[in-house]
Amino acid sequence: METPLTAWIVLIAFLVVVLVLDLVVIHRKATVISIKEAALWSTVWVLLGLAFCGLLAIWRGPGPAEEYLAGYLIEKSLSVDNIFVFALIFGYFGIPDKYQHRVLMWGIVGALAMRAVFIIVGAALLDAFHATIYVFGALLLLTAVKILRHGATQVHPDRNLVLRALRRVAPVTDRLHGQRLLVRVNGVWTVTPLLAALLVIETTDVVFAVDSIPAIFAVTQDTFIVFAANAFSLLGMRAAYFLISGAARRFRHLQTGLGVILAGVGVKLLLTDFYKVPVWASLTFIIGVLAVTFAISWYDTRGPDRTRPDV
Repeated sequence: METPLTAWIVLIAFLVVVLVLDLVVIHRKATVISIKEAALWSTVWVLLGLAFCGLLAIWRGPGPAEEYLAGYLIEKSLSVDNIFVFALIFGYFGIPDKYQHRVLMWGIVGALAMRAVFIIVGAALLDAFHATIYVFGALLLLTAVKILRHGATQVHPDRNLVLRALRRVAPVTDRLHGQRLLVRVNGVWTVTPLLAALLVIETTDVVFAVDSIPAIFAVTQDTFIVFAANAFSLLGMRAAYFLISGAARRFRHLQTGLGVILAGVGVKLLLTDFYKVPVWASLTFIIGVLAVTFAISWYDTRGPDRTRPDV
């Protein structure tokens, strides 16, 4: 079923309004996001994501709604992995808590734009070359093997090619200037640590998108559903960051769960021409893996003396 242009306009207009309100009205001033506020906004975004699923079920039926929910869960679980990486990036650049929100929000704006490009290109490739589905499947399997063998993603901001190129063409200061991304120093526009952190976050998200977009295409090839699942997941990631970034140790088995999920959807893509796995089966598999992953992580980190990192 082809999605009418009106639906795209409504969804994009909603995203624009939400982002403008957040940047210009709600969080115009630099403040530290409390756990209570982060929990509230995380709940709001999850409820909005589920509400969209309900609207989709009413509008297009249970099938598309299941596809969206499966895709949303994939993106949501992968976004948790992003959160830990972003925490490392902020630590590297020494970004205080009160300025992290602004960087994350601009990061989400850029991520939405880049994900849209990835989705369009991915859909075009799948439509023009059916063999692309096997490339996506193989890519997911390779990523799954890498995750299961090596664990957490390693981030080295000092090796980031975009940041290194920027330092060659523009001065970069280590001094913060409030929430400003650029500042004039002695008449020269200078990059602040906030913009440097933002660039590393954006380029890191490209790497994550290479995994997440093929993964969600394993569930559905409806570009509207793919984009909506990405959008609602990304919008909730900012609040989720402030909620769980300090509890990274509690999710010590998340990487294993993500590896299993990516391997499962990779196999699903490779079996496309031989057996079509029902959407409900994919949804059950994703929920089951996440439930087991979080249950084992919780059990393994009970008590104050069991949250230390593995050695």
